[in-house]
Amino acid sequence: MKNIKGVFLLLLFFYFLTGCGKFFDKSNSSEINIDQEITDMSGEGAEKDRKITIASFNAMRLGEKEKNYEVMAKVLSNFDLIGIEEVMHEKGLKKLKAYLNRLTGEKWEYIISENSVGSKGYREYYGYIYRKEKFQEVRKLGFYKEKNENEFMREPYGVYFKSENFDFVYVICHSIFGDKEKQRLIEASNYINVYEYFLKESGESDVIIAGDFNVPADSPAFGNLKENAGVSYLLSPEENLTTLSDERLVSSYDNFFINKEKTKEFIENSGVYNFVKNDNYAIIKKYISDHLPIFSEYSTENDLD
Repeated sequence: MKNIKGVFLLLLFFYFLTGCGKFFDKSNSSEINIDQEITDMSGEGAEKDRKITIASFNAMRLGEKEKNYEVMAKVLSNFDLIGIEEVMHEKGLKKLKAYLNRLTGEKWEYIISENSVGSKGYREYYGYIYRKEKFQEVRKLGFYKEKNENEFMREPYGVYFKSENFDFVYVICHSIFGDKEKQRLIEASNYINVYEYFLKESGESDVIIAGDFNVPADSPAFGNLKENAGVSYLLSPEENLTTLSDERLVSSYDNFFINKEKTKEFIENSGVYNFVKNDNYAIIKKYISDHLPIFSEYSTENDLD
């Protein structure tokens, strides 16, 4: 009997070591105090069911760098759909999904682009992670097909989503940073082609473009989006800083671009989800990212196309 009890205890020990242990982060969770009370985006009851919150997040080498996935999941659980830039390996998305499932008690799914994009020295995937019950249809549209090979270092990626009565294409981007600002501005001026491509490719009038553009959205380089397609940015660059140094917020590179006349489901609520607490910028950078998530909200109650 003692032998059986001993074997049981040994098996129980290995279960926690190998099973539950896969959720353990080497980073110190107690170090990463986060403020989750900045914006309440959860809604209540029926009101919650009639809208979705879409986010974009540059996760800074997800799947490669040491991360605190528990804290990251707490932050991202505030959203229903997150477009993720800087995915290094699929294992990062798998781990994030596992944490979200466990944290929320809901089922989450993810999408990863078919291949990585970038230069010989640096490449990354695009990823999406979403609350499964909120979406009835999800379909990959793939990468933007360039008119010439010099339009983008990392071609934007699009996916079609349907949530109740709201169907749309969500395109995520990570523009070149480069040694010279000129390179960034050239890419910014090409987003009109991206918008028109996904309009035509999907036959859908609601096209949402978001990501890390590495230039503020009020740059004149984005002017043709407004002038030729009626597309405008949602977050004021002056009021919405999105990137972190070790000591403060520094720039406004992340944003959304939509045509409000076409995407009437947008309910005029958007912003930066700033979870930094007690000026712990360096800790957030080390274990989460050097970017903050951005978000925008949409009604799913009626088809307004």
